[in-house]
Amino acid sequence: MRMRKKKHLDEKLDACTNLIKVPPIMRDYRIENSEKAYFDFNEIFGNDHPLQMEIGCGKGSFICALAKRTPDINYIAVEVNPNVLCGACELAIEEKANNVIFILCGAELLPKYIRPGIIDRIYLNFSCPFPKKAYENRRLTNPRFLDIYKQILSASGEIHQKTDNMGFFEYSLEQFSASGYRIKNISLDLHNSGFDGNIETEYEKKFSLQGFRIYRLEAYPYYTT
Repeated sequence: MRMRKKKHLDEKLDACTNLIKVPPIMRDYRIENSEKAYFDFNEIFGNDHPLQMEIGCGKGSFICALAKRTPDINYIAVEVNPNVLCGACELAIEEKANNVIFILCGAELLPKYIRPGIIDRIYLNFSCPFPKKAYENRRLTNPRFLDIYKQILSASGEIHQKTDNMGFFEYSLEQFSASGYRIKNISLDLHNSGFDGNIETEYEKKFSLQGFRIYRLEAYPYYTT
């Protein structure tokens, strides 16, 4: 079911214009033929701190908590749904998470707006698993997206993924391996693993209370010389 547009959404988005970067073209599936429009993050943030990114930031609790914990890192939160993004932006303002900005676009557009090799870490937290085979190419660990991440990740960049869906986790493990990534720090039950420093997302709290195990991995592109 399509999410109903929030009341006064446009006005709320306008109130967050200093935090939200809205690409001029929301959907461009001929990205290889489209002109690049790279954001200048040094100018946006006013510094040259390292960059990390969450794709599918949801209501923003994870990225805001992370930003407050590590103020010497700049965070880019990507979200395709303006309703959801609006709430995340309002939370960042409320929490005074001053090292976060938001990009309103789908992950397929990232190479158009993000310069190659500048992102040190990508977080994929509880991405939609799209269980139907017909929608496999929408999964954020589908090879078409893993190739995009390779373009924007730095030479030492990593992807950190969390999910409650075992089938999606198994799929992700397979796709990372097949797409030239190495995998480390795999957890099949994160909350009982002794992992230190975990920040729970909204979905993570919900699913944990329902008794679901949380799966986690770290992956990085394997570059041959």
